[in-house]
Amino acid sequence: MNEEGLFSEFPEVSAKAWKQKIQYGLRGADYNETLVWESPEGIKIKPFYHAEDMEGQPKYSCPLPRHWTIAQEIYAGNAILANKKAQTALKNGTESLVFKIPSDDISLETLLSGIDIGRVPLFFDLQFLSTSYVRKVFNFLKGTPHKLRFQTDIIGHLARTGNWFYNLKEDHRIVGKILSEIDFPSLSVDATRYQNAGANMVQQLAYSLAHANEYLNYFEAKSLQPILFKVAVGSNYFFEIAKLRALRLLWGTLASEYGISSDCHIIAQPTKRNKTLYDYNTNMLRTTTECLSAILGGADTVLNLPYDAVYHKDNKFAERMARNQLLILKNESYFDRGADPAAGSYYIETLTRQLAEKGLELFKSIETGGGFLTQLKNHTLQKKIKESAQREQQRFSAGQEVLVGTNKYQNTNDRMKDELELYPFVKTNARKTLVEPIIERRMAENLEKERLDKEG
Repeated sequence: MNEEGLFSEFPEVSAKAWKQKIQYGLRGADYNETLVWESPEGIKIKPFYHAEDMEGQPKYSCPLPRHWTIAQEIYAGNAILANKKAQTALKNGTESLVFKIPSDDISLETLLSGIDIGRVPLFFDLQFLSTSYVRKVFNFLKGTPHKLRFQTDIIGHLARTGNWFYNLKEDHRIVGKILSEIDFPSLSVDATRYQNAGANMVQQLAYSLAHANEYLNYFEAKSLQPILFKVAVGSNYFFEIAKLRALRLLWGTLASEYGISSDCHIIAQPTKRNKTLYDYNTNMLRTTTECLSAILGGADTVLNLPYDAVYHKDNKFAERMARNQLLILKNESYFDRGADPAAGSYYIETLTRQLAEKGLELFKSIETGGGFLTQLKNHTLQKKIKESAQREQQRFSAGQEVLVGTNKYQNTNDRMKDELELYPFVKTNARKTLVEPIIERRMAENLEKERLDKEG
């Protein structure tokens, strides 16, 4: 039986007919009050979605084909140890490497020894700003096929620390020099901080876009392509799928205004916002769904978070588990085979459109108010993120935002005081800054402090 014949056996049911059937089943209860809820972004969620929801709406799908790589982040404070860890990760299934490089005295020869740089995508997340080091990397790789990207984000550094590396003029001068001398992608937008600090999804999209627009305004557009977005993914499964799709859609809209035709590259990783110290194995459940949202949302690179990242410096077992989560999703669940699995879902398509529209509206408001840097300097953005985080914290305290093992279903015998290798809470250091930093904070921190104090 052909497809037309199959579906001709069933009469079409309109959205109105479905709603009437649902209302009948409610036995007098109000449809909107009972079944329609509103997200923190102000989006009203219906109990069902229909083809009629898509009528007259623009269609959107991820560029095809869509492939994603399994990444692992490695701190390269010691080039020998970092190289050893990288080679072990590659042997065990990692496909791309993110090197976090703290200083310009790290030996490239040692760091990249034995790594097939022509096959393995590399990301250099430099914790400093240096033309000479970038030039040294460029000369080291010159004439050799490679897939390297720098994650240079001077505005992200300002948002994180409250200060430029040097000052506004010098930072932009150095980045401009790098862009003029180096012929591979160098600029990125670290949007993870907005999610980890408590911004809602519309804010995350708008701030990411406004952040990128500062670079588009300042530098030649052609030197920025393709730009990289690093995004944190939360546990609101379908919304997070739609968020990544909306980000790619919004970037395409913004880029077209500057005559840029290239797509963006998205690195996605689980958020830290909902990770917990107690009952830490539940973090693996959270990161699994978050990585799946990233995959279905169209991330190019997925960087998982070990379940004990909150309190352990380094744990081979936890890193192996984080890597294996992605290997299972890719090699056993075949989530690398479908070009765009989320396409055609009326719910996800509608969420994508609504998030994109609201994100674009807020982006325009930021630009009208002087742009990202202006609103960062007058603390408007920090204030908005704090307000969003406070509302989320209130929902958590009321039990409406549930973290199993923390604010619901606690294991009272759980003891963590002797397990802490890292201080798992926000640390504040009094120092002079140009702007107020955007501070990442986990929802469970206050509750965890109380439980640690009671351990004695």
